[in-house]
Amino acid sequence: MDADAKKTALRMIPYGLYILTTDDGQGTISAATVNWVTQASFAPPLVAVGVKADSHGRKALSNGSFFALCMLGKDQKDVAYTFFKPTVVEGGKLSGQAYHAGTTGAPILDSAIAAIEFRVATIVEAGDHHVVIAEAVEAHVMKPPAGRPDAAILELKDLGEGVFYGG
Repeated sequence: MDADAKKTALRMIPYGLYILTTDDGQGTISAATVNWVTQASFAPPLVAVGVKADSHGRKALSNGSFFALCMLGKDQKDVAYTFFKPTVVEGGKLSGQAYHAGTTGAPILDSAIAAIEFRVATIVEAGDHHVVIAEAVEAHVMKPPAGRPDAAILELKDLGEGVFYGG
């Protein structure tokens, strides 16, 4: 396979940016920017999320555990960049961002425009990212969009010409 063609073609897949948050119930909270997310089923409502295999968030996820996906608005580039780095929990904030526990206990960023809480159904362990299949169990819309909901979220391409993930 031509490596440059593969990289270019894979980078043509549009990516939204989300903050995946976990609380392992034992005092370890993590949050990371993720972008390999897609809805996988209507009934039940399932998503598939690519999570870096050696990340703190992945370590907290197991079958039956909970996490949240916090959706970012177009004006929240700084929040996306914040969670490119390891999470710091200090002063009741995640890397400087206020949050609260959702219905499942998963952390939800107060500044997110929306969030969905999930229960992990299964994890496919393959490659440098594991695919987490999870069922939506609660949804929150904090800032209803004026137009199309999919146009309201921050996308990887919004971070500029030099920022890519994948390929």
